[in-house]
Amino acid sequence: MAAAKEKEGGIADFPMLNAESDWPWWRGPSRSGHAHESAEPPTSWSENKNVVWKVPLPGRGHSSPIIAAGRILLTTADEAKQQQWVLALNHKTGNQLWTKVISQGGLPKLHVKNTHATPSIASDGERLFVVFCHHETVQVSALTLGGQDVWQKTVSPFRPRRYEYGYAPSPLIYRDTVIIAAEYDGDSSLVAFDRETGKEIWRTPRPGNISYSSPVVAHLAGRDQLLLSGADQVCSYDPNSGKLLWSTPGTAAATCGTIVWDGDIVFASGGYPKSETLAIKADGSGEVLWRNGKKCYEQSMLATGGHLYALTGNGIVYCWRGSDGEEMWNERLRGPVSASPVLAGGNIYWGDEAGMVYVFRANPEEFELVSRNQLLEDSFASPAVSGNQLFLRVAKRGGQREEFLFCLGSK
Repeated sequence: MAAAKEKEGGIADFPMLNAESDWPWWRGPSRSGHAHESAEPPTSWSENKNVVWKVPLPGRGHSSPIIAAGRILLTTADEAKQQQWVLALNHKTGNQLWTKVISQGGLPKLHVKNTHATPSIASDGERLFVVFCHHETVQVSALTLGGQDVWQKTVSPFRPRRYEYGYAPSPLIYRDTVIIAAEYDGDSSLVAFDRETGKEIWRTPRPGNISYSSPVVAHLAGRDQLLLSGADQVCSYDPNSGKLLWSTPGTAAATCGTIVWDGDIVFASGGYPKSETLAIKADGSGEVLWRNGKKCYEQSMLATGGHLYALTGNGIVYCWRGSDGEEMWNERLRGPVSASPVLAGGNIYWGDEAGMVYVFRANPEEFELVSRNQLLEDSFASPAVSGNQLFLRVAKRGGQREEFLFCLGSK
């Protein structure tokens, strides 16, 4: 089962982090959307039910909240002011602790559904690692938990010409490094920097094709593997050196979702222009166990208990058996979908772009809906879980768009 238990390079390597209360990076402590096994967030809520606190957020962003050392951390951007910010809030109250402008000016063209603050922050419990795209470059900044500068580095140029849709991959913390993907129709690369100093440790070229997926590390087939899809292939690298371990043709030219895994099988989906979900043995053989013509493009999937759960962009949720791809069931919900799911208390929480979050059991035998929960009218960010609380970034669409962060749980 893919829970918060990576044997190497996971949350246990960072003594300042707590697996039960912290959600320190994209897709949580497990890196796969799995909350800690003790987490039991609410399964029903509204604007007036199970709301611990609610705070307005300035600007616009799709980054998911992270939680570390009693702080909630997000990025946002003000297009009118041409600014990209980091926000720090008190975990218990939602009160603002500090804000910091990271960049001024030079914001690129975007797809209408993207923002200038889409990558989520990552934290090792001592520092924050923030990635923004501006002035035709991808920049990574390291900050203290109080918002002071530690270092800032240019990852690579970023000058897409074919698809000027913006930037999306979140930073990945692995052992002593922070790893960044910068992929476009130019000189693309994966780059690892020393977390303390910002020194470049390794740089690996990637195919020159626009893609938006975040890299992820999992312990598979007896070793740590750095996984990334896009450019019509699924790749595994050694996260210590950037050396390619194996590569298998599949998914699509452009992907957005982060790879998931269960046992020693990895699952990838995408994208554009092709539609495909596939399962690959992670033993280096490159063997494709199965593939189908369904896709999760912007959203990631969730794997648990030998099964894969996927909610397609048009709102159909599937459960497939991980070993052979046999469809266990499917159910029509509602689309479009951009957010990725979380698993907590045996329930899968998955939201659509209109603010509806479906809660259903991780049950391969049948679709078992627990609840539907509407919160405002706009939702692209993925949830975060801390103990028995759920954090949702949502927005009002009417008139001038306004974003909010909700803390949901029992008061």
